[in-house]
This record gives sequence, C-alpha cells and structure tokens, in this order.
Amino acid sequence: MSNFDVALAEAAALTDAAMDDLIPISDGPEKQVMEAMRYSVLAGGKRLRPFLVIASADLFSVSRSCSERVAAAIEMVHTYSLIHDDLPAMDDDDLRRGKPTCHVKYGEATAILAGDGLLTLAFEIIAGEETHVRAEVRCELALELARAIGPQGMVGGQMLDLMAEDRNFDVPEITRLQRMKTGALIGISCLAGAILGKANKNQRHMLKAYAHDLGLAFQLIDDLLDIEGSEEEMGKAVNKDKAAGKATFVTLLGPERARSQAKLLIQQAIKHLDIFGEKGNLMRVLAEFVELRRK
Repeated sequence: MSNFDVALAEAAALTDAAMDDLIPISDGPEKQVMEAMRYSVLAGGKRLRPFLVIASADLFSVSRSCSERVAAAIEMVHTYSLIHDDLPAMDDDDLRRGKPTCHVKYGEATAILAGDGLLTLAFEIIAGEETHVRAEVRCELALELARAIGPQGMVGGQMLDLMAEDRNFDVPEITRLQRMKTGALIGISCLAGAILGKANKNQRHMLKAYAHDLGLAFQLIDDLLDIEGSEEEMGKAVNKDKAAGKATFVTLLGPERARSQAKLLIQQAIKHLDIFGEKGNLMRVLAEFVELRRK
C-alpha cells in the first residue's frame, strides 16, 4: 500500500472509532433512533471529508485527539445529509453504500430523526471542551460549519437540486448548485484544520482555494460515474439525474470536456498547496485520487 492508501485507511479507522464511541448503543426508549444513526454513519464509505479534516490539521501539527473529533462531527453531518437526500420527498433512493437506505430499513419517521440526531450531535461534539481548549476556536468551528451547511451552503444547494428537475440550468447555475451542495462541506473540512491550527490568512486562503477546485472536480467525476458506472461499483443507483431530467456538468459539457475540466481543476487544486511544501503531499495525492476514482 502507498503512504496515501495507509493514511486514508487510518483516517477512516480513526473516524469510525470516534463515531462508534460518540454514538453509544442504547437500551432506552431512544434505542431505535440511536440504532438508525449508527447504522447509517458506520456503513462505510471513503471518508474523504474526515481525511481532509485530519490532513489539513496535520499541516499545523494539531493534536489528533482534536482533529479526530472534528472529523467525526463532519462525517456525521455528511451522513445526515445523505439520510435526508435519500428520503422519498427528496431523491427517493433505496440503496446507499451498497445497503438499504435508512428510511427503507427503519421507516421515514425514524430516518428523519436519525438525520436530525446526527446533525445535532455534530454541533455538541464541536462545542465540547475535548475538541479544543480555547472556546473561541470551538465557536469559530461551529460558526463556519453552520455557514457551510445552511441555506447559503449545503441546504441551499439541495433546494437548487430539487428545482433543477423543473428548470433548465446552465453551467454557471449548475456550478453554483454544486459549490453549495457538495463543495461547501468539502470546504469546511479543509478550513477546520486551519481553524484548529490557528493558520494565518494566506494559509486559509490557499486551503479554501484548494477545497473549491477539489469540490467542483469531485462533482464532475461524480456526474461522469453516474453515467459510466454500475450500481455494483457505486453502491447506489446510477443514471438518476438523467431519469429525473436534470442538467449536469456532463449533459451540458459532454463527457470528454467534463473530464478535461476535472483534470484542470485537480491541477489547480494541487498548485494551491505549494505554500505547504512536503507537508501537503497527502492532500495532493488525494486530489489525484478524486480524479481517478471509480466509485
């Protein structure tokens, strides 16, 4: 295994262990919602966002005891968004990460509560003293996370995604949609390490620029996989956007141009890491991994 493969696996294992500890098994009346939360968040996945939290924090020699908690919190937020996106009122998906979606296994009401529970718990973790000794750091983390996932971020992006079923979006509109729906959470994953490490203004700017380009490249590749991948590879339904009549980067640009644009964005993302020297190597390789991924 390469150093990157080892680091990615380590980040996933650390995040899973933290989430397992932070969402205990319950025998009380809340047992079902806790079980649904654990089912969804411990179902596997690449854990790219936790990796970005830990890798960006490592740039500033942040204690892993801090960055692992933030990584777990952000993965909980990501999972909450997947649970709600999969609901019949949203994307109406039956499969996620190769398993039945939360609402298929536990029912819609429990799935909604499981998503709510993960979102709320994430902020509890961020606000806890174990995450960072300085209250102002915890407050900034909570503020930036709220901005990333609120109506000007992930939630707003999901609203635009629903609107895309009835409107013919152009490339700038699709770019804005994906910057909000997908890119904002990738952005806070990178920024979180800078906040924990009390990075300077230029370092934060470069990490934000890296996340911006990486997020758009990630979505371009995702759109390509939706038309080129199989359900077995992806662990979820494919060709969903086409079936829903939604415009995507691929339908607007064509596969070859979309792939070329993704490659350019990856090159730009890697360039933004120059100021970190060799310390940024793992994040550079992650960008290349995003370009070449098959699921």
